[in-house]
Amino acid sequence: MNILEQISGTRVLVVGDIMLDRYWWGDVTRISPEAPVPVVRLRGSTVAPGGAANVAANVAGLGATPILVGAVGKDPEADELRESLGSIGVEHSAIVALADRSTIVKTRIVAHGQHVVRVDREDSPKFDAADDPHVIKALKAQLSSVQGIILSDYGKGFLSDAVINYLIGHGSSYGIPVFVDPKGKDYKKYRGATMITPNRREAAEACRLSEDLPDLVQIAGRMLLEDIGVGNALITEGEHGMTLFAPGQDPFHIDAHAVETYDVTGAGDTVIATIGTAHAAGATLADAAELANRAAGIVVQQVGTTAIKSGELTA
Repeated sequence: MNILEQISGTRVLVVGDIMLDRYWWGDVTRISPEAPVPVVRLRGSTVAPGGAANVAANVAGLGATPILVGAVGKDPEADELRESLGSIGVEHSAIVALADRSTIVKTRIVAHGQHVVRVDREDSPKFDAADDPHVIKALKAQLSSVQGIILSDYGKGFLSDAVINYLIGHGSSYGIPVFVDPKGKDYKKYRGATMITPNRREAAEACRLSEDLPDLVQIAGRMLLEDIGVGNALITEGEHGMTLFAPGQDPFHIDAHAVETYDVTGAGDTVIATIGTAHAAGATLADAAELANRAAGIVVQQVGTTAIKSGELTA
């Protein structure tokens, strides 16, 4: 049985910052006489799950069952997000709707396959310690039947230190791998996680290193294991592939496959979803990383937030 066949039936808890990705598609034929900016003639619009919701979409696309936990507002955008998730088979009943928040929306205007501008709506109050017990209560109801946990941290506040500590502690106690797509410069809050998956720039910032260092990835990878205290680290390097760091082993580098890149939006979501789901299904970290590298190479060839499909990987 290959990895993709093993994935079927695997249940993965996805926790993090949920958002709606909206796309306005159009053409540019002239520059505005009012200002030196392009005039986009709107041809259509689409929406897609974003942030942690896109991670869940990728988990579903691989053939596994994602359980998505996060927060949205009580607004039309939340309804659009639920409809989008439902259309791809992602269960969304565990999403918490909060009256004092608005759903995070990222609107991208795309003309001739190129992003013209992105408009973000993030006008909600920050989460605070009073929210943690409610979040943890919602998580407890979902943890009994999962084989893997993925934390998708976009720095919007849903993944507080207390929530992160609870999930990593639960995973450690019950032998459930916890994968983290990190955010910010303080990675010590992820101590004890099975793996974190920063990109090259994020790893440099977290380790207080210059991006100009010729051996940056090698140095940062070891620092993440030894100083931060995570079990494993996967540093993604764009067109240069990715490197897996594991205790007591030489770094395992995977070259990127030569593809024409159109849009890297959501590629990190695809990586964390693929490696976390594959490992939860029984794949080794090295094999799961190889699969994640393939998956990322597929989604960057498409414009817009796109989730991987198992059929694409099989092909």
